[in-house]
Amino acid sequence: MSDTALQKTNTKNGNQTYAPAVDVLENKEEILVLADMPGVPKDQLSVHVEKNLLAIEGKPADAQGIAPFTYKRSFTLPFTIDADQITAELTNGVLKVKLPKPPTAKPRQIPIKAS
Repeated sequence: MSDTALQKTNTKNGNQTYAPAVDVLENKEEILVLADMPGVPKDQLSVHVEKNLLAIEGKPADAQGIAPFTYKRSFTLPFTIDADQITAELTNGVLKVKLPKPPTAKPRQIPIKAS
């Protein structure tokens, strides 16, 4: 799944909120979320998971001539993730969030017995 357009979601108190462009990838072991968060320093970024909801929020550093704004995006996950196993990394303006699948969500081969 890929969403490449930056979308304005609402305006509050003169501050604008945008949904960052994201790629969501899934394999047998994890769900990987890549979010474009240019200009957002690590200390202005938050990633939260509660039950099956992932929320990402970041505020870019002040830039001259640009009105203040915030990036916000949330996702409903198909299953509950163990929050202690989630990792997040910010590199060159791209946030990478790894959400390991619980054992019950991983595919498995079912043995067939012959009778």
